[in-house]
Amino acid sequence: MDTTGAKRNTQPNLRQTLREDIKTADLWTSFRRDYKELEKFYIDDEKKLRLDQMKWFRRMFYLAWWLIKSMLLKLTPARRILLFIGFFFILGGGSIIIHNEEVRTTGNWQILGGVLLLFVLMLELKDKLLARDELEAGRKVQQALMPAPSPSVAGWSVWLFTRPANEVGGDLVDFLNFGSNRNGLVLADVSGKGLQAALLTAKLQATIRALGQDYGSISKLVSKINEIFHRDSLPNMFASLLYAEIAPDSAHIKFVNAGHLPPLLLQSGTIREMSKGEQALGLIGTSAYAEHTVELQPGDIFFAYSDGLTEARNERGEFFGPERLLRLLPTWQNLSAERIGNAVTTEVDWFVGEARANDDLSLVILKRL
Repeated sequence: MDTTGAKRNTQPNLRQTLREDIKTADLWTSFRRDYKELEKFYIDDEKKLRLDQMKWFRRMFYLAWWLIKSMLLKLTPARRILLFIGFFFILGGGSIIIHNEEVRTTGNWQILGGVLLLFVLMLELKDKLLARDELEAGRKVQQALMPAPSPSVAGWSVWLFTRPANEVGGDLVDFLNFGSNRNGLVLADVSGKGLQAALLTAKLQATIRALGQDYGSISKLVSKINEIFHRDSLPNMFASLLYAEIAPDSAHIKFVNAGHLPPLLLQSGTIREMSKGEQALGLIGTSAYAEHTVELQPGDIFFAYSDGLTEARNERGEFFGPERLLRLLPTWQNLSAERIGNAVTTEVDWFVGEARANDDLSLVILKRL
C-alpha cells in the first residue's frame, strides 16, 4: 500500500495557509504588539531614556541601530559571522572591493547573502521551536498538577485560579484534602519568571504536599517548608506563601502569611485587609511564623491574590491597581466564589486589552455559605 501520498497530504498547503493568515489575522495589531515586545526585549532602560530625549528623526536611526546591534550581540559567534557575511553580500551587490580595485564577479552575491540570512533565521527558529516544545511539556505538567478549580467543601464556596504570563509560571495554587476535617489551600509566588521559577514552584508544591498531613500546627508547617526551601533553592531566590486551612461546615479560616500580599476580608460591603505576616520563604533558613484565625459570617468572602492582579498593565503602562480592586469587590459580594473570580479576570482582561501580560495571575476565593 502506497502511503507516500497520504503522508504528503498531512502537510498544510502553504498558499492556503497564507491566504487564511491574511483573512483571519489582525495584521496591524500583531505587528504593533510584536514591535513593542521587540523594543522591550532589546532596548534597556538607559537607552529608552536617551531615546525619549531625541527628536523623532534622530530617534528612528538610533533605535534601528540599537535593535540591530543588540540582536547581533545575542547570536552565537558562528551565526553572527554568517549574518555579517550575508549583509556584506547583499549590500555589495555583484562586486567586491579589494585594495581599492573593483573585482567584478559573474555570480549573484545578493542571492547568496539572502540564502545565508535565511539559514541563520532557520537556525534561530529551530532553537525557538525546540525551546517552545520543552516549555509546552512543562506547561502540561503544571496543568496536570493543578487542583480542580472548584473543590467541594461543605459550607464553603471555593474557587482557585492561576494563569501564567508565559508558557510556564512561577505562581502556585493548590488544594489539599487531609481528611474529613482538614482542607489546605495554597497561594505562592516564586521570584523570577520562566522555567527557573516553574521548577522551584514544582519543588515547593511537592514539599507542601509531602509535609502537610504530618503537621497539626500550620505555623510549624510553614517554618519547616521555609527551612527546606532555603536549603534547596538557588541563591537570591525566594517565594511568598499564603497557606490557609478550612474545615467543612466551619466558620473559621486559619492562615499563615509568609511575605505574601495581605488577603482581603469582604463583610457586608466593607473590606478589611488581613495580616501582612512574616518574611518570605527562603530568605533565612530558620524563621518563625504566626498563625492567624478569622471568623466568617454567612456571605463573607476571603479573597487572596497574587501581584499579577494589581500590577497588570495596559498599553499605556497604567496599573490595574489595588484601588480599582477595592472599588469593584463589594459590587460582587452576592455572587458565588466562582462568579466573583470570573468577574475579576474579565475586568483585568478588559483593562489590559492588547498589552502582553507581564506577571502570573492567581486567585484563591473562599465564601462562607
